[in-house]
Amino acid sequence: MKRIVVLILMVLITAAGVGMKQKTGGPSTRTRQASAKPAAASGRVLAQDDRALEIELVAKYGEGQRERVRRGLKQVAQSWRAEDGDKASFEQFARANFASNAAEGGRATDLDQVFARFERLMEQIDGHAQEMGREFRTEADLDLGPMLPMDEVFAGWDPSAHVLDDMFRNKLAFVALLNFPLTTLEQRLTEGRTWTRRQWAEARLAQRFSKRVPAEVNAAIAQASAEADHYVAEYNLWMRHVVGSGSSVVGRQSSAKADAAKVEERLFPPKMRLLSHWNLRDQIKADYDVADGLPRQRVIQQVMERIVTQTIPEAVVNNPQVDWNPWTNEVKPATEKDSDFAPSNAGRGRPAYNGKDREPDTRYAMLLKTYQASRKMDPYSPTAPTLIARRFDENREIPEERVRKMLTDVVSSPLAPKVAALIRKRLGRELEPFDVWYSGFRPKSEYTEAQLDEIVRKKYPTPEAYQKDIPNLLVKLGFAPERVQFVAANIVVDPARGSGHAMGSGMRDAKVHLRTRVEKTGMNYKGFNIAVHEMGHNVEQTFSMKDVDHTLLAGVPNTAFTEALAFVFQARDLELLGLHNPTPQDEAMRTLNEFWGTYEIAGVALVDMGVWHWMYDHPNATPAELREATLGIAKEIWNKYYAPVLGKKDVVLLAVYSHMIDSFLYLPDYPIGHMIAFQIEEQINKAGKVGPEFERVAKFGSVAPDLWMEHATGAPVSPEALLRATEKAIGQVGN
Repeated sequence: MKRIVVLILMVLITAAGVGMKQKTGGPSTRTRQASAKPAAASGRVLAQDDRALEIELVAKYGEGQRERVRRGLKQVAQSWRAEDGDKASFEQFARANFASNAAEGGRATDLDQVFARFERLMEQIDGHAQEMGREFRTEADLDLGPMLPMDEVFAGWDPSAHVLDDMFRNKLAFVALLNFPLTTLEQRLTEGRTWTRRQWAEARLAQRFSKRVPAEVNAAIAQASAEADHYVAEYNLWMRHVVGSGSSVVGRQSSAKADAAKVEERLFPPKMRLLSHWNLRDQIKADYDVADGLPRQRVIQQVMERIVTQTIPEAVVNNPQVDWNPWTNEVKPATEKDSDFAPSNAGRGRPAYNGKDREPDTRYAMLLKTYQASRKMDPYSPTAPTLIARRFDENREIPEERVRKMLTDVVSSPLAPKVAALIRKRLGRELEPFDVWYSGFRPKSEYTEAQLDEIVRKKYPTPEAYQKDIPNLLVKLGFAPERVQFVAANIVVDPARGSGHAMGSGMRDAKVHLRTRVEKTGMNYKGFNIAVHEMGHNVEQTFSMKDVDHTLLAGVPNTAFTEALAFVFQARDLELLGLHNPTPQDEAMRTLNEFWGTYEIAGVALVDMGVWHWMYDHPNATPAELREATLGIAKEIWNKYYAPVLGKKDVVLLAVYSHMIDSFLYLPDYPIGHMIAFQIEEQINKAGKVGPEFERVAKFGSVAPDLWMEHATGAPVSPEALLRATEKAIGQVGN
């Protein structure tokens, strides 16, 4: 699932561009935020022609160190500011802190010691900052009862926001820049193939300090993220109170008048609370397994469209005290009570609930705030001067145009209409827009959603029950007994307020946390499916931190890889419940499911990319203008790639993902993750067991994506394996 490349680490290592989410109130969304001007870098002038200092240091450390000396002086000079000192201070710093393993008068100035100090202490900073951030977000993230006003303040306060700034002020950052190389994306993609593990660790260390971002900028980004995160985490719909049916919709033609006549018809069970967009989407998937699923799917599509277009009445959000017909948009006091939940406006910036009044573009106001906060970093990022560039060139280390091509190769593939024809045949009807989430290729037809819910509830009535069963789940995945105990002992399960997420440890001595949603009646199947996904994150986080050779290489290349490895676990959820043993036909079905899921989420990612480009092109936009632009982008992509396959134009469903609002251009990681997951799946199938191969690839560390993938599977990141397998699977299933 989304998250988590940890919020706290994002702020801490902003300079490396490794982060993800960030939280803030800012000025009015109608006012363009002025870009902060970085302070003048006095050293830049001082050092460019300071040949005397270079000559002095080369004479001291030897001709073989000339390139390191020249590079180090230049790197320090690029970030040196007037407040750091004058020319004499700059030179004194360089003399005192340049390190080399070369002999100097019978005495060694040990570069290895400098590297070891940084590696050990950066792990401590990362780990304890992560721990503080997790604790500060406890009430916001976990389902522990109503939040207090102060809880959101704690969640938005990042105690590590000043760490990077402090490390420049006390000059530790300059020590790293003086001694270790800043590298370009091109170098990492080409020369990186010949680097040693130590060279990769040095490159990652220097990357942390490639930008000198003021603490107030980091704090503003963190606050914007916290505010958007809270908005998303509480965007629930109480489905028993979504009344009126989609059953009178013939084919793909909606008849609002006919549906209005069924205003009291309740299609969903009591107490069903669905989080947008995750649970709404997953309910569409689940409803392929029930006899009355079609009208419910049509209702959910209508709900989603109301959310995206912001025509949803504000009163119905997270409120079981009113009934709402999404076709007519009529809101009335609830005629049936199924919950004592009392809605709250805290933190949403909304007026009191007021009947039919629509949500006042809050969704897009939140998105604008994340954009405005992100722009504050732009002046401090000369090599990646937009969040877009930072996401692709620094976070993913895959150029945007290459990512765009991989996505369009999938959504424009001639395989899409062939798979759609199989879906149409299996459903026995014409396709509708919500069929972009068709889940019928998954091997779960023996069980209805209700049956799966009952099985899971009995097995996992509490988060503690899931925690206790983790060793058994890992054994089923083929992990060796000693590794099972090692991993299980390092995972803590917590009850999530939202849909769930995983949090890494940041250091070897700490544990990882699995947050999953468990209702009062116990975990349902959706919660289990998400929990298995997050457990995949946790297992990767454990191996990639505790077993990696250099903690500076902890993790995997980018978030898409974390998602890919989590998908490997999630795809086996029914096997973990003991409900299914896959056959070759099942594997073909799984391939079709993987293709269709990638086809869907690739379009969502293209919308996310398009919206961020639009915001940068229109920095003075209002929430209403952003809404209209987002709807236009969503329709354009739908009409180009999806309408020819699914049959209806001008659909806005691709813009419903909540990640768009609070996750800072995160969505492209999902389709890339599907591609990577498929490549890893192929490798695991060759090996025969998940456990050993998962462990082998997870602990290779955060090197360049293609280098990691070639180590794991023998081929670079690409959709080609998925497309080849899909073509083969169409033949198997079609026959």
